[in-house]
Amino acid sequence: MTTTELDPKSPATGPDSGAGASGPAADPAPASFVVNVPGLADADLEPEPLDPEQIVSGDPVVTGKVLWESSDGSQIRGIWQITPGVVTDTEANELFVVVSGRATIEVEGGQLLEVGPGDACVLREGDRTRWTVHETLRKAYHISL
Repeated sequence: MTTTELDPKSPATGPDSGAGASGPAADPAPASFVVNVPGLADADLEPEPLDPEQIVSGDPVVTGKVLWESSDGSQIRGIWQITPGVVTDTEANELFVVVSGRATIEVEGGQLLEVGPGDACVLREGDRTRWTVHETLRKAYHISL
């Protein structure tokens, strides 16, 4: 599989780009593309510092790379990685697929989600979560704000 370089500032073109659609202007997604997520080097990911209040235990480090973001910031697609430790978070609407690593996600007042390679997971906006990362976890995600 080859990795395609993305230019998030380049609008998609073609019949599915949304150009010429009637009604409010829609943010077209980029043209179809492939990204080799496991092959993306750690050096290609950018630091995403955690708020110290989110860290429950360990010394987790978060890195990531936004591959595409709508012009209004309401849709984001990218890659995110976290090293072992325990952190808390308040979620946005998110669909992600785990590429590597393992974690247990406790949803406050509800479910216990065990995720590992190949698992797809949906988190709802406002879910308060506690992530116990057992092995460095890398995921490809789509967030709707």
